[in-house]
Amino acid sequence: MDALSRAPDGAGVTHARVAALRSEAEALYLGTRPKTRAAAGAAAHLFEGVPMHWMTDWSTPVPLIIEQAVDARLRDVDGHSYDDFCLGDTAALFGHGPAPVAEAISRQANRGLATMLPSPDAAAVGDLLARRFRLPQWQIASTASDANRFAIRAARAATGRPRILVFDGAYHGAVDEVFVEIGPSGRTVNRPSLVGEPRDLSALTRAVPFNDLDQLEAALADHTVACVIAEPAMTNCAMVLPQPGFHEGLREITRRHGTLLLIDETHTLSTGPGGYSRRYGLSPDLFVVGKAIAGGIPAAVWGMSEETAARFKIARSNLPPGHSGIGTTLSGSPFQLAALRATLEQVATEAAYAHMEKLADRMEAGLAAILDTAGLPWHVARCGARVEIVRAPNPLSNGAEARRAHYPTVETAIHLALLVRGVLISPFHDMMLASPATSEEQVDHLISAMREVTGRLVG
Repeated sequence: MDALSRAPDGAGVTHARVAALRSEAEALYLGTRPKTRAAAGAAAHLFEGVPMHWMTDWSTPVPLIIEQAVDARLRDVDGHSYDDFCLGDTAALFGHGPAPVAEAISRQANRGLATMLPSPDAAAVGDLLARRFRLPQWQIASTASDANRFAIRAARAATGRPRILVFDGAYHGAVDEVFVEIGPSGRTVNRPSLVGEPRDLSALTRAVPFNDLDQLEAALADHTVACVIAEPAMTNCAMVLPQPGFHEGLREITRRHGTLLLIDETHTLSTGPGGYSRRYGLSPDLFVVGKAIAGGIPAAVWGMSEETAARFKIARSNLPPGHSGIGTTLSGSPFQLAALRATLEQVATEAAYAHMEKLADRMEAGLAAILDTAGLPWHVARCGARVEIVRAPNPLSNGAEARRAHYPTVETAIHLALLVRGVLISPFHDMMLASPATSEEQVDHLISAMREVTGRLVG
């Protein structure tokens, strides 16, 4: 049963209106994009017609082909322009192709891209990361998924413990062991959507509800959990924010049980220059951030406290040299280091974040006013420059509530209706980002388009 039939009386939304909105938007999309339609047919040797299969998860009847991405705007092959509030699902948090990053990688291209050795930027990047994120020891990876894998391996080595713990509904990239959820029985089970996984991941991974310190305490009591891996706010479902006292309790409980705390800020980097952790005074033992950290170049970083790094170093010293399972050939390349340095020094600045916050304020207020006028039982959630419409009347507390707040039929209709009005938001849920390149006019366009689309839904 979808959102509309479950909506409270008086919500003013029906299946018929959603279907009509979707049908109208789909016809307009197909009728005005002949080159896009042709491109879909020409990509026969790409699996499902796209370079990465989840590109078909968008609401479009055939994939949107982007010819150019600059600042916070996209242009497709048919010449249509879009105000981009998805921003590559956070990868382009600071806008598409920031000039300092483009200049840095252009310079580095003439000096070498992959040497498997440090470049002169390496020490500077280490210092910048330590000052910004308040952890002393750092390593570079190519993706946040890799960084999380490596940090988990380091946590197991440092503690000598086999298990990890995740919060039900959280997202940590393509790390096999985190693809679990709390099943109907209340036990940890593999996510049903996981492809090609023969193992029972619950053997080494435990899942507990976000914001539930009692269940966290019980799950760590046997002292077999090496680390808790956590987003400070869950952002890749329907946004779930931490309740007062949750992070203080999480830190106290993990320390008491000798469990390391790994904070993954790949999405919550939107909160401020030092992420959610610096803004709200969190003290992780390990820290990961990817996607936007190098301005859109494939790079991620993972950091360790001094104590964690020392324990990890001892564990490594007791092993023979060879394949550690940590690192890839392209990790820490001169290409990545050049982009990281440019982003940290010149792009992800205090001034940039001030601009992003101001626009997110405008976005949040405008969207909340639309929902209030429409009388819809939804609310607006916020994490720094990250704003989301959540299809529930009150703030969510855990992953189970987040799953119940997802209504794919409604979401895809709204996303496509916005797209044909020149506005792009996240394809997976109603997430919108403000970047340093975003303008007030673009935010006003988003609000105007959302008002029109919502009006169509509620009549």
